[in-house]
Amino acid sequence: MKNFLIRYKRLLLTAGVLLAAFLTYALNLRNKEHANPVERAVMTLTAPIAGSAAFLSGSVGDVWNNYVDLIEVRRENIELRRSVKRLNERIVANHEAVVENQRLKALLELKGSVAIPSIAVSVIGEDSSAWFKTLVVDRGSDDGLAEGMPVVAAGGVVGRVVKVAPQSSRVLLLTDHASAIAAVVQRSRARGVVRGAGGGRCSLEFTVKDEDVKVGDSVISSGIGGVFPKGLPIGEVTMVKKGEYGVFQTIEVRPTVNIGKLEEMLVLVRQQQQ
Repeated sequence: MKNFLIRYKRLLLTAGVLLAAFLTYALNLRNKEHANPVERAVMTLTAPIAGSAAFLSGSVGDVWNNYVDLIEVRRENIELRRSVKRLNERIVANHEAVVENQRLKALLELKGSVAIPSIAVSVIGEDSSAWFKTLVVDRGSDDGLAEGMPVVAAGGVVGRVVKVAPQSSRVLLLTDHASAIAAVVQRSRARGVVRGAGGGRCSLEFTVKDEDVKVGDSVISSGIGGVFPKGLPIGEVTMVKKGEYGVFQTIEVRPTVNIGKLEEMLVLVRQQQQ
């Protein structure tokens, strides 16, 4: 008997524990509303663990939900940025369309006011050097352009065509040193020649001292020479100087046309055809 107990001691001990647990459970079936000392002890020991597990589970859930929310916010932010970019592009395009429409409207009005056949051209390039200042336009001999034809814009005289290719041409600006246009002061009818002075400026030369010229006077084309028709605006007098020596006055003229912002122009074709 002793040997039996020693041999099966662990098995008997396990069976006794299970039997005690079963009896405890059976005795408490009748009293479900009140916990016994064993249950209270177990609940006391397991309550902190259960609370920690619940807190950890809630924290993990909050972190995951926040992460998912951040991902969604980031996606919305990217979409909003794309929408703002598209709207800005549309605003810029619409503004550019309005500005272009205003320029073309002014050019159309000029075309209607000048009783000479003309060809509309657009600036596609610029050539600046120490000696020449020209613009490249998108029309050439295939379109009827030829060297010597005058070029005007909504504000007045721009220059003349100097080189022509089949599909493009070069326009020598009135501010270039090689440019010369027969002109007259609109108020006093004083005559002279507008020459380019570089740096966006011109000068009125060969106007004698006795002629009446004042700052603010408008200078227009005289029509002499047969290149530019009479009455086209050229510029405004910004400085008049009469020296003690010499026969002529020193007169500076600011072009009416803003050379640096030219985009569309008209080439007058009748003179060359004649």
